[in-house]
Order: sequence, then C-alpha cells, then structure tokens
Amino acid sequence: MRDHVTMATMKDLPGKVAVVTGGAGGIGRAMGRRFGQEGMKVVLADVLAEPLDKATRELADEGVDVAGVVTDVTDYSSVESLAKEAVSRFGAVHVVCNNAGTGGVSEGYMWEHDLADWRWGIDVNVLGVIHGIKAFVPILLEQGEGHVVNTCSGNGGFAPIARGAMGGPATAVYPMTKAAVLCLTESLYTHLEMTGTRVRAHVLFPGGFLNTGIWESWRHRPQRYAATQERRTPEQTLAKVVARFETAGAHVEFTPLETVAEQVMDGILADRFWMMGPPTPGDEVVSRKAASILNRGAPDYLVDVLGRHAEGDAEPEGEKR
Repeated sequence: MRDHVTMATMKDLPGKVAVVTGGAGGIGRAMGRRFGQEGMKVVLADVLAEPLDKATRELADEGVDVAGVVTDVTDYSSVESLAKEAVSRFGAVHVVCNNAGTGGVSEGYMWEHDLADWRWGIDVNVLGVIHGIKAFVPILLEQGEGHVVNTCSGNGGFAPIARGAMGGPATAVYPMTKAAVLCLTESLYTHLEMTGTRVRAHVLFPGGFLNTGIWESWRHRPQRYAATQERRTPEQTLAKVVARFETAGAHVEFTPLETVAEQVMDGILADRFWMMGPPTPGDEVVSRKAASILNRGAPDYLVDVLGRHAEGDAEPEGEKR
C-alpha cells in the first residue's frame, strides 16, 4: 500500500462541487450550507420533494449555486441519475456525502422485529451508501481527486445500544446498518489506497444528540416498506425521547448541526478518515470493546443509555444522528 502521507489533498474548494444525499434537512442541509460558504457548488438530494425544494431555495437565497434533485437512494437508477444530473449541471463532482438515512424504531427483541423494518433500514442505510459509492466513485477516479463521506453513528459504528431511550430493548436494525456503513467505508478506503488515487474515503460520526428528522422517520415511511405486524406501542417522537432522558435525570443538550458540518469540512481539509468531534465519555466504549476482544471477554461494553444517564454520565453515547 502506498505512503498515504505523501499524497496531496484537495484544498482549493471554491468552484468545486459537492453532492449531499439526505440534503433536505438535518445534517445534510447543514453540510450543504457549509460547502456553500466555501464557495462550492452544491447538489442537494432527497426523497422528500417539498422539503428539498425549500432547502434548495434557502441556500440559493444565501447566494449558493445550488441544485435540488429528488432522489431515492434505495433505487440505484435514481442515484445514477443524480450523478448524471450533477455532472450535467456543474461539469464535475468532487465531494459526495452519502448521508441519507432512516432511524425507524422496531418493537421488542430483535427476533420480534418486523421484517419490513429490516428491509427498510438495510435498503436506505446500507444499500443507499453502496449505490452512492458505485455511482460516484468512478467519476471521482476519472477526475483524479475527490472525497466520499459516509455518515455513520456511534450506535452501531462503535457498539449497539442495548436498552433504548424509550426503556425497552433498543432496535437492532439501526445499529446493524451503521456497523455496515463503517465496514463499507473501511473497505472503500483500502480499495482506493490500492489504486494510488487521490480520492479519499471518510466516515462521519456526528456524535451527541441531534435535533433532526431521523428520530421520526416513520412519518415518511414508503408504502413498499409498510409494517406487516401490528404495532403494540406508539411510534417514537423526539419529544418523547427527550422527556424520557429528563425523567432519568439527564438534561439533553443538542449538538448544533453546524458543528457536525464543520467536522466534515475539517476532515476533508485535513484528509482525516475518522470525522469525529472532540473526545467524550462515550469513547470509553471503544476502549472497552477492544479490551473485550483482546481478552476474549464478555461484551460488557454494550451501552444501556438510560442506565448511564441515571449514573450521571455527561452525554448520550452514539445516539442517532
């Protein structure tokens, strides 16, 4: 494998082109805005047409050269069309953020999860990233430079949360998909390194508690992923999650989305694979997991979110982005 340090990274951002899936809101919109502040041209992609149009108009009003493209990341032909539209509109693509995700909460233990929940989570969170890699990496390779940023989560990327914010078993679907995103990005990094290209792979861990629509993804669940089992409890809302933490004695403080967008910008400029914020008490999970593996021990690093808060820990570990 080549000497990574000797390769130059992309520094001249004005005029470069960034594509962001899940760009209608949350982290995606924040990243689009941050790229625009650097003078980059931006393509926002999302499956939700009206919020996408609103986000696109907002960035345009701020002086960003931006386009919005309705895209379903579960459909490769849709992602391929996004890539063609980006190149047709702006002539190139330099940064690709595979950020679209769903955070649906399944009920009960994992063997009780609705199979439709598994399919939905895998198709959006895993296949969506695969589709982005397949559609865009050849374009970046042909240009000879670029960055692929895949949005992960500490919930799964580090370790799955054992007991959820609503008190019962935490869904196994979301962390499984985010573990897959980390593995995909590590593989992408290795494959790119083997080619000698200046195209880079990065994995984004937003960290902390984020006020985004992913907490209530069920509101936009496509009919083809409709539940096949009758739900026994009400759907999760962000307000309910916050109330649960407050009841457990923990004040919830949201990480500003602008902070996450800055992590991405800093990571690109510094050519940093791990796009993460400063160290937190949650980093202990990584150390404990490594120790468990090396010592062939039980996975006692698995996180009980409410239990940690009841003991006075500073912040939720690896919550959804």
